[in-house]
Amino acid sequence: MANHVVAVTGASGAIYAVRLLQVLLSSGDTVHLSISRSGVQVLRTELGLVVDLNRFHPRQIFPSLDDTPIDGPARLDFYGGFRSLQNPMNLDRLHYHRFDDFSAGIASGSFLTRGMVICPCSMGTLASLAGGHSENLIQRAADVHLKERRKLIVVPRETPISPIQLDNMRRLADAGAVVLPAMPGFYHGAKSIPDLVDFVVARIADQLGVSHQLMQRWGDEASA
Repeated sequence: MANHVVAVTGASGAIYAVRLLQVLLSSGDTVHLSISRSGVQVLRTELGLVVDLNRFHPRQIFPSLDDTPIDGPARLDFYGGFRSLQNPMNLDRLHYHRFDDFSAGIASGSFLTRGMVICPCSMGTLASLAGGHSENLIQRAADVHLKERRKLIVVPRETPISPIQLDNMRRLADAGAVVLPAMPGFYHGAKSIPDLVDFVVARIADQLGVSHQLMQRWGDEASA
């Protein structure tokens, strides 16, 4: 079983992160999760999810796991309409690390992973990575993946993009990162928001080598 690192920062597109976690946790692999303060704000604003960085519990991300009420007006409508996954999520394989905990294994190059995804990736986080900063665990873990030549995937969601931001993306790409903007395609017969979300998550899963059936692939006659 592989280790994946997932970081959620303060850009729009929290639903991409939630769906990515669902897919990875149903794959049988292990996920190491870290969320920035701004990421918490976006999760609440866009999805109504109330995440406590000091007392994290998976139900704060997946409130429909049982009937126990949680704080916050969770917008469960965002969870409807997605394709069913082949396997149920294994929450025992979700390990949370507070964003300022440099004692976490993912802060060291000796901790082996298949890759790291920052989804969504804020422009502030992007700039910090391009500048080689390691001011929190998310930045440090990303820096580790670059120096160890492991897969680092950043998923920016911003428009329009300034020349400075474009240059930061280029610098990260030159350093070995995969810049995978949250830009869904429409050629796969998308009919709903979940279809568009799954398009982006499918491309992330492909980069991580995680098998899935989230979308119809171009040229796949069997599913056409």
